[in-house]
Amino acid sequence: MNFSQITDHLFIGSQPSITDYDRLRELGVRLIINMRFSRGPEPDSHHQPISTLWLRSIDSPLFPISIQKLIRGAQTALETIREGGRVYTHCAYGRHRGVAMGACVLIAQGFDPIAAMRLIAERRSVADPYAYYIRPRILKFANVWNK
Repeated sequence: MNFSQITDHLFIGSQPSITDYDRLRELGVRLIINMRFSRGPEPDSHHQPISTLWLRSIDSPLFPISIQKLIRGAQTALETIREGGRVYTHCAYGRHRGVAMGACVLIAQGFDPIAAMRLIAERRSVADPYAYYIRPRILKFANVWNK
């Protein structure tokens, strides 16, 4: 598992395996948002399982990430953060879809969208929130969320 801590409440990375869940639990992660299309979250059989939210999305300019999925993820993340938990967003490698979701979580917390993208790019070297098909989704989410 390759991940980066973006803020006190947000981590972005690659898809965790079931053996990574104990590490995430140690970090205070209470919600994993999976943005992959074909590989769902591993079920956590721990007596206090980490919640998972699978928002199936394709990493392709031909299939933009659904704004409704980004809203659902941001709302669920905010609930987890308000309850004192941390959030881990991911896709396959933590470059595009997981980054888009992470940026939306930051925007939902009050970040300016450009500042959110900049912070993620600074804290996660492989992140590319500026990809020509990712940036517009982040900006559209911000526009819808802030209305």
